Amino acid sequence: MMMEGILYRQTDGSKVTCDICNRRCSLGDGQTGFCKVRKNVNGKICSTVYGKPYAVNVDPIEKKPLFHFNPGSKVLSIGTAGCSFNCQYCQNWDMSRAEAQEGEGETGNGISPSGIVRMAKEAGAQGISYTYNEPSVFLEYALDIARLAHKAGLFNTFVTNGYMTIEAAMETKGLIDAATIDFKASANRGFARKYISIPSEEPIFETILKLKKNNTFIEITDLIVPEVGDSIDDAKKLIIWIKNNIGNETPLHFLAFHPDYKMLDLPNTSRKTLEEHYLLAKSLGMKHVYVGNANAGHDDTHCANCNALLIKRNVFNVLMNNMIENICPKCGAEANIKV
Repeated sequence: MMMEGILYRQTDGSKVTCDICNRRCSLGDGQTGFCKVRKNVNGKICSTVYGKPYAVNVDPIEKKPLFHFNPGSKVLSIGTAGCSFNCQYCQNWDMSRAEAQEGEGETGNGISPSGIVRMAKEAGAQGISYTYNEPSVFLEYALDIARLAHKAGLFNTFVTNGYMTIEAAMETKGLIDAATIDFKASANRGFARKYISIPSEEPIFETILKLKKNNTFIEITDLIVPEVGDSIDDAKKLIIWIKNNIGNETPLHFLAFHPDYKMLDLPNTSRKTLEEHYLLAKSLGMKHVYVGNANAGHDDTHCANCNALLIKRNVFNVLMNNMIENICPKCGAEANIKV
């Protein structure tokens, strides 16, 4: 199903500019953007993956990872073909770099927005997560689902690279309740150019500020890539920016790299390196720091005020939740946890 997109403008002659991501691709008639799923059709940008999820699964919300937003809940996770990045280590490269005509993936003839919401309710999920690939490239489909999801009492979350435009971020206001923003190599400019194919990750910071203004709940991940993207100095700069701009209670997850796609010659991130990043963030005053993809511990949530154990986890599984709504039972402090 071909659907006319939002956020585009006619520019030179028959060309149109797509304003979904900060690449702002200028496309002649019949041309498809870098993402491979937004196409100029007779002077209009069309989504070639509307109604065509490539993958649909039920996950714990901690897998996104979202540790402070409805902890212990289940989400229906969906993604399509296409992405605004070209990460050389992408673990979902079969989706993210797929051509538009391959967008139906495992789901046969496609699923309408109401069909996605129905699946979520039937699965006993409390929300829907737009994930696996970059959700802004299928923004029209995601937002149509999100509107119906809210009416059905479900929440919506993005797992995003944050490279969407401010205009796209504005479209999510009131519809996307939480977002995991994925940094790579602590926003190292050289890494971004060589391994992601973007000039820099600077626009991501603007997106974070806009989403924060939208009252979207935010958690941050930082993928630590051995040898080429594990600088402590870069991590320090990123941590300080997070602390100064969106607060030291923002959940921060350091994620281990594992070889995939075109980067098979690097090792997994060592526990030592992950521990160094964890301790750095704690020393700089971040209250909720986690380590992912490595079974390295640091999965539990503690009260930022008295350090009492609030939530005990085993990787993605919540084993114990001691909170009374979002209040620490020991000291009565309010936790930065949305329930």
